[in-house]
Amino acid sequence: MELSMFFKSMIDQDPAPVVICDLEHRVVYMNPASIARYHTDLTGKSLKACHNAESNEKIEKMVGWFAESKEHNIVYTSRNDKENKDVYMVALRDEQGNLIGYYEKHLYRAAETAPLYRMED
Repeated sequence: MELSMFFKSMIDQDPAPVVICDLEHRVVYMNPASIARYHTDLTGKSLKACHNAESNEKIEKMVGWFAESKEHNIVYTSRNDKENKDVYMVALRDEQGNLIGYYEKHLYRAAETAPLYRMED
C-alpha cells in the first residue's frame, strides 16, 4: 500500500483542524475537522483571502523564516484559553529538506477524560 494513504487517513481521523498550504498560500487540503470548524472547504483557494493584512504579513514573515533554514520548522501563532489550545504553523519539507508548504496545527492541552483503551461505541 502507498504510504500517502496512511498519512491521509491519519490526518482525516485527527479531531483537531489541519489546513495544509503550498508556498503560494493555496489551501491544498483541509481535514474534516477543519472544514467543520471553519464552516467551509477552502481547498484550492488562497489562505490569504481569509485573513486581514496584518495576519497576511505574519504569514509571509513566517514562510520566509521557514525558508531561511532547514532547522526553522515550527512557529507558535496563538493561544485560545476558551478552547484550552495552542496553535502552531509547521513547515512541510520534501525528502531533501526543501520547503514545500506549511500547515496549521492545533494542540489541545486539557487532560483526556476517556477511560484508557475504551473501545465501545
